[in-house]
Amino acid sequence: MPLPTFAAWMLEQEARAMRTRLAGVRPFALQESMLPAANLLPSSQIAIEKFLSIGRTELRHLLDEFLRWLRSAETAHSGAEEAQRRFTLLRLRFNSVLTQFDLFDNVITQRSENQTGVWLSGLDVASADALRLQEKFFEPPPIICYLDRGTGAAIRRARTRLPGGGANPVTIIKVPRERMIGSGIASSLFHEVGHQASALLGLVESLRPAVRAMSRDNPQDAPAWRLWERWISEIAADFWSVARVGIAATMGLMAVVSLPRPFVFRLDARDPHPMPWIRVKLSAALGHALHPQPAWKQLVNLWESYYPPRNLDPEQQDTLAMLERTMPALVMLIIHQRPDALRGKSLTEVLDLEELWPVRLRSHLQRWRSEPQDMYRARPIVVFATIGQGRADGKITPEEENTVLGKLLTHWALTSTLEAAAGCATPRPPDDTFRWGIRHDEPIPTTTRRTPWPSQQKSAQPAFADM
Repeated sequence: MPLPTFAAWMLEQEARAMRTRLAGVRPFALQESMLPAANLLPSSQIAIEKFLSIGRTELRHLLDEFLRWLRSAETAHSGAEEAQRRFTLLRLRFNSVLTQFDLFDNVITQRSENQTGVWLSGLDVASADALRLQEKFFEPPPIICYLDRGTGAAIRRARTRLPGGGANPVTIIKVPRERMIGSGIASSLFHEVGHQASALLGLVESLRPAVRAMSRDNPQDAPAWRLWERWISEIAADFWSVARVGIAATMGLMAVVSLPRPFVFRLDARDPHPMPWIRVKLSAALGHALHPQPAWKQLVNLWESYYPPRNLDPEQQDTLAMLERTMPALVMLIIHQRPDALRGKSLTEVLDLEELWPVRLRSHLQRWRSEPQDMYRARPIVVFATIGQGRADGKITPEEENTVLGKLLTHWALTSTLEAAAGCATPRPPDDTFRWGIRHDEPIPTTTRRTPWPSQQKSAQPAFADM
């Protein structure tokens, strides 16, 4: 049955209207106003705009093809039902394009907020630094951060499927607004970076068989090893956070999972996160293995004083005892893991751990108080680790921490902006070696004011008196 004239006319009107609305979806670069220092890095902006542009272009071609089909003789053999089916698929595709646009719009719009936008740009830089390794074991994707409600962070990893199809061109990290700003933000931020790093290195895929082998070789502790296997993805991310920011990672984790007692000891078979009580202890055990110091034991004692493991049913007690008994073996398994992507090296060999030795961090803090300009030259992970160590030692007040981190985030945002601008002004080398992004080895001087470390309004009480 041929397509009725009225049906063809109606569908053509709808398709042309959709094409007009599609033309109104403009690139972010033409509609988002923000301070230059709050803008996305070129690598992120280009990746997002290119991804969305491809989606709009493909849909526009499909609409043009649909309109051509409606006006062709081919409709003589197609009825209204077939024409409506084709148009409905186009409308679903249009909504997918809008869904993907809104996903990035919700992230980018926050950059228009004056101070918040600049700080988010600084967090982009810190996240990229937490993902970077000295050797090039993978191609790091661009990372963008945004704020949202809640106490926990979240990630949409790069190269994973987006709603409506297509691979996500960037890593998107949701940062809890309530953590802006203190050194604890690095704990949440670098945990999510750890998820991206695990995916790039194949870390979880490397760890799972090893954990299963431990379960087979130790049948008396098999229930504990099965739990570790279930939680291994989150454990790998916690490991990355501790490796990149030291004791600040565990202190930040304690703040996130400080919940009413029933939730702290709750064991949910469907939850990929370890129960909070054991998760904090594992974080401290990983930290002690990577950055030894007495503070880890004292953190564990503090945590147990907050949530003493008493009045638990026998099954809970047995489970906790089994998890604690197998924890040292799990820690050794993780830190000595050699994913194929590392080409024979272990995790501890590629993570620049010597930069975060506690003695070095304390030395940094002492020097930065008299020579604050040195702090601005340090890597973001070293800065966050140093300030976190200072908080643990009682050498930095919360007020100092907030002030200093605000200046540093602004500095990183400004520096990355000027580096990107300098890159745009530099002719592209013929060998195509130029890369958009941060050039840590070629810092550009900025006018960021290097004010002395703020004087303490209150005396900082040592968190650990015997250190």
